[in-house]
Amino acid sequence: MRRALVTGGAGFIGSHVVDALLAKSWSVDVLDNFDPFYAREVKERNVASHRQSAGFRLIDADIRDADALNRLLPGGYDVIVHLAARAGVRPSILDPVGYQDVNVRGTQNLLELARVWAVPQFVFASSSSVYGVNPRVPWSEDDHVLQPISPYASTKVSGELLGHVYSHLYGIRFIALRFFTVYGPRQRPDMFFRRVCERLLDGGVFEMFGSGEQSRSFTYVGDVVDASCAAMDRAPSGTTYNVGGGEEATMLDAIALLEEISGRSLVVRRTEVARGDMLRTSADVSRIREQLGWQPRTSLRDGLQAEWSWCSARVAAG
Repeated sequence: MRRALVTGGAGFIGSHVVDALLAKSWSVDVLDNFDPFYAREVKERNVASHRQSAGFRLIDADIRDADALNRLLPGGYDVIVHLAARAGVRPSILDPVGYQDVNVRGTQNLLELARVWAVPQFVFASSSSVYGVNPRVPWSEDDHVLQPISPYASTKVSGELLGHVYSHLYGIRFIALRFFTVYGPRQRPDMFFRRVCERLLDGGVFEMFGSGEQSRSFTYVGDVVDASCAAMDRAPSGTTYNVGGGEEATMLDAIALLEEISGRSLVVRRTEVARGDMLRTSADVSRIREQLGWQPRTSLRDGLQAEWSWCSARVAAG
């Protein structure tokens, strides 16, 4: 039985990755500190079904606490999937030191454990935000002109660089996946589509930063899981991949699609563009398609239908 450590495994993307690994008969240790960025009960729901699996173990600890990691984690892993992080561009501007502490020092701690334990591979969740205001679109991994414009983005650049150092020095197969605006069931409460769905359901006012003409390569969480598993199975060491949804759309286009799916109208109040927000993200996924055979399978319409159904069911269940 293969063994994985998934950090942030009680969160949005992490819990879906754990779903997939348990379904493949992996033994999975999840490391999560249930950060109060949002309510613990949300994450507890994410892992409720996992607790029924004999191959699942949940460790409540902070990636910054090296002593706790050494004490609570047994080692012997075939892979570390590192998804734990302080998330979000706008909150990082309010607490840049905290984001640096969690996202960089925490990553360093895990890479050190990978070195000591001789873990053969390390999959790191990076972000499209590393490209920042790079004017060359669609963004390619071969374009090294990274121009991050938020503390969050800078921490992801740092994490990638740390991983490449450990790969070079210690032979760890380090893979960085640059996720592009992930959405779907279990999405965090602060994220765009989740907030739109909740305002459609409760009739409240949706506060939108900027004009809504900002565009994104929206990526369904199921496709992100497929990319993560493909990277674990066969990605060359030291490789960075864009993981983007294949459909670029504006915020207004996405809202209109959710209104059509829901049969409801959204009341929108526009506010100023938030500092650190990018006007456009656009993913060139040719590398991951050619090397790993991965490509996004879920259309924006189908993905939003899944997220809407999930949000609606949660509200109906109280």
